[in-house]
Amino acid sequence: MNATTEHPVLIEVAGSIATLTLNRPGKLNALNYATIDMLQRDLDTIERDDAIGIVILTGAGDKAFSAGADIAGFSLSVEAGVTTAVRDFVGRGQALTRRIENFPKPVIAAVNGLAFGGGCEIVEACPLAIASEHARFAKPEINLGFPPTFGGTQRLPRHVGRKRALQLILTGEPIPAEEAMQIGLINEAVPAARLLKRARQLATTILGKSPAAVSACLASVTRGINLSIDEGLAVEAGQFAQLAHTADVREGIGAFLERRPARFGGHG
Repeated sequence: MNATTEHPVLIEVAGSIATLTLNRPGKLNALNYATIDMLQRDLDTIERDDAIGIVILTGAGDKAFSAGADIAGFSLSVEAGVTTAVRDFVGRGQALTRRIENFPKPVIAAVNGLAFGGGCEIVEACPLAIASEHARFAKPEINLGFPPTFGGTQRLPRHVGRKRALQLILTGEPIPAEEAMQIGLINEAVPAARLLKRARQLATTILGKSPAAVSACLASVTRGINLSIDEGLAVEAGQFAQLAHTADVREGIGAFLERRPARFGGHG
């Protein structure tokens, strides 16, 4: 899979890392329907490829990760009626963020600029996020007369708390990367020149772990976070039970007891 300039999403694979780049820099990488659909197809391809263990998602250029939904395209769906708008716009956006959130391989958002609206909602759905220091985050849908529609009213409060989330959602005001890190929306803020390098470093660290254990950790956290503690503990126990008799667990325990680095099966 090679990067091309003919598509709204570029895909490049180096070793076990797939990098997906939103490729509409002239539109601040706004999410039109073609972009959302291609992202879904690319994620399908990556999930089926056992040689790929992790995904980095970023934007083309240095201005924007994504300015959010492409309002020009969305407006046509609104004009067509509520049923069409909910199906084509809301349904599409929520399906994408749900797919990212539940993806069995880690997705790291490398936020290279502003992440507004749907772009911010993608960051919220990603299990990990690194941002350039000049990146900004905002929920400007309120200025268009409607609430966030790609999951932002649900995921943001779970990340940052109800009051902080509502301030962002109700005012539409942007926050800088440093504040986004402080409130838990992103993991780190780094100089722009180091963004992809840092994302790849994080990816490489994770790739050194058992792929099955990484997938189990993702599933345990994602499924359990909205459950009661008892239900969540049952999810955790179930994920452990699936791995208890695997070669990776035997290798991990053996390496610990023998005081040597573990050599997991890896990808491919």
